[in-house]
Order: sequence, then structure tokens, then C-alpha cells
Amino acid sequence: MKEAPQPDWGGAIEVSLPKPRAAPKDHDGHRDRLRERFTSAGPDALADYELLELLLFRFIPRRDTKPIAKALLKRFGTLSDVLNAPAELLAEIDGIGAATALDLRIVTAVNQRAFRASIRGREMLSSWSAVLDYCHAVMAHETREQFRILFLDRKNALIADEVQQVGTVNHTPVYPREVMGRALALSASALVLVHNHPSGDPSPSRADIDMTKTLVDVAEALGIKIHDHVIIGRNGHFSFRAESLI
Repeated sequence: MKEAPQPDWGGAIEVSLPKPRAAPKDHDGHRDRLRERFTSAGPDALADYELLELLLFRFIPRRDTKPIAKALLKRFGTLSDVLNAPAELLAEIDGIGAATALDLRIVTAVNQRAFRASIRGREMLSSWSAVLDYCHAVMAHETREQFRILFLDRKNALIADEVQQVGTVNHTPVYPREVMGRALALSASALVLVHNHPSGDPSPSRADIDMTKTLVDVAEALGIKIHDHVIIGRNGHFSFRAESLI
């Protein structure tokens, strides 16, 4: 019987694998030019997406970050919205991933900590714009209502900054006994009350007005001054003091 011919395995078989995505030809040059513009002309010379690009350079070293920055702004709206977005939503953007999403959240945490440091130990009423900036930075993008209290000493310097209660999307329970008990424990002489409206509209509800009046009355009986109650919205704030409601 004649043997069947054997296949010729000859030389090695070449397999074509997909090549990794290459960076644009002028990738490094673009980064250098953007850094130079930031250095020479300052951040105001750059568009929001370009500032975000600069930040992403640190986290994504070998990919064009311009389309990623633009995709983030398209999805979330503003730079502030991007930096305050939940990590799991950030990670849904092509090119971000879990690690870069975490990096962006760390940037936000550092920014908030810096705001807090800027008001600690300072006389609150003469640094009011800094206080409002801080409250907006830490509360404007929260998805649930928070009731925060700034406890002040006799010189109106910050003793403590505490979130007293966390509620739902449109309500936070506030208990005068707990508020005043904590104020007495800290030997606070004055308070600034702050809460946020996740809806974005800082206008007070009837419940907000009634609750504020109750707290002011109870505090006054204990010799504690409530300087203001501020409601933080996405794009602004409402001051009970400024509107003569305290």
C-alpha cells in the first residue's frame, strides 16, 4: 500500500497580531505646546477641555487625551461636574478605566481638603467668600441632602466642621437637641448652618424656614449665636442672613 503524502510543514507560520494603538505622530509635541501655553499664559488661556487634557497627561501617558477630555465634558457638563462625578460613571468613558477614575476622585479630595485648610483658624465672617467657596466645593454635587455645621469660637474662628445628618434627595432630618448638644460639647459660641439641595435650586422650602427659626430660638436660649443658614445649590447659594430671615 502506498503511503499517503505527508503535509509540508516547511517554514514557520507567520501570525499577524493587531498592533497596539499608536499615539498620534505629533503626540509629544502637542503635550509640550499645551504645557508651554499653560506656563507662559496661565490657565485662563486654555479652554476647559485643554485644562482637563493637561490633568489627564499625568494619568494617561501614552494616549491622545484630547478626545477623552472632550468626551468627559460632553457626558458630565462642566469641569466641576467631571471632577465630582462618581468613579463608576467616570470609568464608563472610553480611555478612562477604574484607575484613572480613582485618580480624578483623588484630585477632587485634595481640592476639598485645600479649601477646608484655607478657612481653618480664620475669622469666618471676614473670610465669608472663602467659606462659601468651601461649602460649594464639598456640597454642591452631593446627590443626597447633607446638613453641615461650622462650629465657631468666641472670635468666630472655626473649631470644627461636621456633617450632622445625611438624608434623601430632598430631605434631611435635623434634631435641635443633637445640634445644640454637639455645640455645647465643643464649647462653640456660634454656628453657621449649611445644607445642600441636590435639585440644584437653593431656594428654601417652608420646612427649611421653620427648622431654621426653631434652631435660632433654641440656640439663643443657650447663649449661642447662629450667624447664618446657607443653602448650597449647583450654581449658587441662598443666605438666610442676606435675605433677613435670621
